[in-house]
Amino acid sequence: MQGTELVTLVNTQVVPICIFLIMMGMGLSLVPNDFKRILKYPKAVSVGLLNQLILLPIIGFTLANIMPLEPEYAVGVMLLVLCPGGTTSNMFSHIAKGDVALSVTMTAVASLITVFTIPVVLNLSLVHFMGEGSQFQLPLIPTIISLMGLTIVPIAIGMLIKSFAPRFADSSQVLVSRFGILFLTLLIIFLTYVQQDIVVSAFIATGPVSLILNISTMALGYYSSRWFGLNAAQTTSVTIEVGLQNSTLSMFMALTLLANYKMSFTPAIYTLVMLFTAGVLVRFLRARVNLPASQAQT
Repeated sequence: MQGTELVTLVNTQVVPICIFLIMMGMGLSLVPNDFKRILKYPKAVSVGLLNQLILLPIIGFTLANIMPLEPEYAVGVMLLVLCPGGTTSNMFSHIAKGDVALSVTMTAVASLITVFTIPVVLNLSLVHFMGEGSQFQLPLIPTIISLMGLTIVPIAIGMLIKSFAPRFADSSQVLVSRFGILFLTLLIIFLTYVQQDIVVSAFIATGPVSLILNISTMALGYYSSRWFGLNAAQTTSVTIEVGLQNSTLSMFMALTLLANYKMSFTPAIYTLVMLFTAGVLVRFLRARVNLPASQAQT
């Protein structure tokens, strides 16, 4: 197979199929009652979604404007901050002893909402960073349909499997989470290989903004959760959910919908940063969750 054909195959077939499977894996952990958590714990869900859907894009847009980034890298920042969390954030919430149910609920709700917000805000971002006459524009309705096919549909299928075959769903969740991490790693390696001539310069250009974005958003999630009086486990999940984005979906949009490798580098490098900082954060948050209630609230 020729190199060009391999690239096309990965962009148009492999990446969408793998995202579909990963999102279906998220559905395997959901039941309809999970969505009732919005009414049962409205404050925790609202704080998380406020951070995820509104404050995160604002911070990303601000950084993309003030940092010395090429237009494609700036768009990459927006691709990243417009996406919901993913199975990785749910996994880290579990490891950090957070409220996993809250994390999964936030991820699912954000996935439903961003299907409609991503195409609109992304097109505005493309005009802002790439120019009015840019070739990079997404047709609104086809993009929404495409995102629904990669998020809402597989989540629904996963929920159906969970409903009719709960044991299979439970046993498959861990495998899907591991597959998600493996696929994300392989995708980054693939991007590095295809664009090896600009890897170093791309890392130098997008590394700082990725680190600042990651640390600032996790700090925002943590301190806003404490300010609103969420408990330690809820604070842990909100912090992780805001800081760990579905970078696989953002790379899909760059590679498949926009057909631009350069735009995919910011999400790719952010992935490396977030996995490192998440590891450090988990140690801190686990220790906090284990504190007596009186100390954890100080």
